[in-house]
Order: sequence, then structure tokens, then C-alpha cells
Amino acid sequence: MGLRAHVRTRDGWAVQHAVVTVTDMTGTQVARATADEDGAVRTDERLPAGAYTVIVTAVGYAPAASTALVTASGRVEAGTVVLARQGGVELPPPGTWSLDPAHSSVGAVAQHLGISSVHGRFTDFSGRIDIREDVQKSGVEATIAAASIDTGNGMRDKHLRSPDFLDVERYPEITYRSRALTPSGPDRWTVHGVLTMHGVARDVDLGLSYLGTGPDPWGGVRAAFHATAELRRDDFAMNYNQVIQAGISAIGTTLRVELDIQAVQGDQVPA
Repeated sequence: MGLRAHVRTRDGWAVQHAVVTVTDMTGTQVARATADEDGAVRTDERLPAGAYTVIVTAVGYAPAASTALVTASGRVEAGTVVLARQGGVELPPPGTWSLDPAHSSVGAVAQHLGISSVHGRFTDFSGRIDIREDVQKSGVEATIAAASIDTGNGMRDKHLRSPDFLDVERYPEITYRSRALTPSGPDRWTVHGVLTMHGVARDVDLGLSYLGTGPDPWGGVRAAFHATAELRRDDFAMNYNQVIQAGISAIGTTLRVELDIQAVQGDQVPA
């Protein structure tokens, strides 16, 4: 008898403390219950046969409403109700998520000779993402070892580590600290933060896409993200340039940064 339902996010996570209200066709409330820590809702009131409206609400989520028919059993079977984040944007469940370097990449692309691109990546980095109940108060911080730059060419990498560019002896770390997060579309966010590189700190926005969560083979839970940004080298006092002809530079002044990130739920990444 009574109401039976489960409240979930799009990824299947329980929406704890969601409130389910049942009204009859006159709009009169006939049942109300709060989801438990597993997102389950149960009441024992027997309801007269007929049509009812089931309304599900939760802080930070768009409300959902549906019609349910009660038979002679007196039970409302609402099934699984999926709630979307307010504004249609999603993030993983609240808590700490640790970047997994073995399954992530931090890359950059620059123009070369004005006709092609040079692709590079950093191989040594770490970081964490803190998801809050109030999603816009969530944050991210990351640290990259500047000397881990790898473009597939030893001579070029040595030059990039030199004082002409990263100057890794004086500035061994590149850091990013977010200070705000705003929604920019379905499953998309803009991360506003400060990038410190080559001894210079600049405001840099990341365009962030959340790709979903799921279990991994090691007993953990993972979340996936893709992020992009554009940087100008001269904003970070890296002004080295070699003009080869008619104003064409050997290396472009703008870098496109691309991040493919897997983060593991918790403070530690499994070995």
C-alpha cells in the first residue's frame, strides 16, 4: 500500500532527501514523503483508486511531475524518477574527486610556421575536484610539473624548458586554482580560475564538459571531463619568437589547451 518510488540523477545516483508529493485531481495533497539515503521513497497510506499527480522536488534540481493511476491495491508505483540539475547542467555527486594521471591527459597545440600544428603534453600532474551541494561553489586545483613537457622531439623539448619559454629551473610548477563556476549549457560549465605559469598569474577560463560517471574495474567510481582554454604566450612573459619570413613566426603566439580528465571518487587514486 501507499507510495513507492526511487529518485535518481541521470547517472543513476540517489537524490537524497528529495521530497515526493502526491495530489488528487482537485490538487489536494494526499501523501508526502522524503527520500532516504538510497533515494527510496515509501509510505504506508492506502489511497483510493483513481488518478493522481506525483511531484518530485529537490534543492538544486528541476522539479518533475507525472500522472499515476492507483488500482484497488491502494498503491502508487511511481517507479524511478530521474531529476535533472537546475538549468539542465550536471556534475558528479558531492565530495572529493582526485585526478588520475594514468588515465588523463594535459595537452597543448600551437601553430608551427603558420601552416601546421605542434602537439605537446605534460606527463606529470596532479589535482583534485571538490563538488559541493551548491554546485556553483565547487572548485578545482591542479599542479603540473613544467619539466614534464613532451612534444616528441628532444631538442624542441629542451628549448621549451629553457628560459626562452617555461624556464623550468626557476619556475618548476604550473598551477591552476578555480575561484568560481558558472553554468553555460547542458552538461557544460565555465570554470573561472587563476593560472600561474612562468612566474605570472593570469585569470583563465576553462570551458568544461561533464561526460558522466561510472564504476571502474578497481572497485572505485570515476567521473570524466573534457576542458579547453586558449592562452597567449606573451600574457605569461614568454615572448621568444623567430620570424622566418614576411611576418610569419616559427611558433604561434596562441596555445590551445585540451584536458581529458578522469577523476576517482575520494582523496586517493588507486595504485
